[in-house]
Amino acid sequence: MQSRWGVIVMDVQVWMDFLKQNWLIIIIALVVLFVVLNVVKTMVKWALVIIIVVGLLVYSGVSLDQISNSVASVKDATVDTVKKEAMNAMIKEAQDAKYTTSSDGTFAVTTPNLLLEGQAGKDKVKVTFRGVNLGEWQVTDTIKTFITDAKKSDTVGK
Repeated sequence: MQSRWGVIVMDVQVWMDFLKQNWLIIIIALVVLFVVLNVVKTMVKWALVIIIVVGLLVYSGVSLDQISNSVASVKDATVDTVKKEAMNAMIKEAQDAKYTTSSDGTFAVTTPNLLLEGQAGKDKVKVTFRGVNLGEWQVTDTIKTFITDAKKSDTVGK
């Protein structure tokens, strides 16, 4: 069964059965974790903790593929959400956009939350949203309109 975010959710009965069948292993792992946390005081401690937790997860039947699929789906959902926020900011902050050009043909459009950098005539721009680089995006109609509006507002202000 999968939840809304793509994270695999197992039935409570499956967990209860696992706990009943493997209670001794779980107690031993918890004791080892307790000892590791109290005795080892370096980065080795956290490496051992991670190894023990991953060992328990693998032993419980959760595969690394399931974990990586869950992480990938959460990452994709997060990236999509941030891209949507950036596009909304583009629309909302168009009137505050400042357009600047360089002698080499590159341009930059800045707003309080966005930075678009590109080269005139190219079909991709580099997008930074709230200081986080979102990579290169294809120039869509929304981005073209945003750049055009920034050029217009910049020349009107001069």
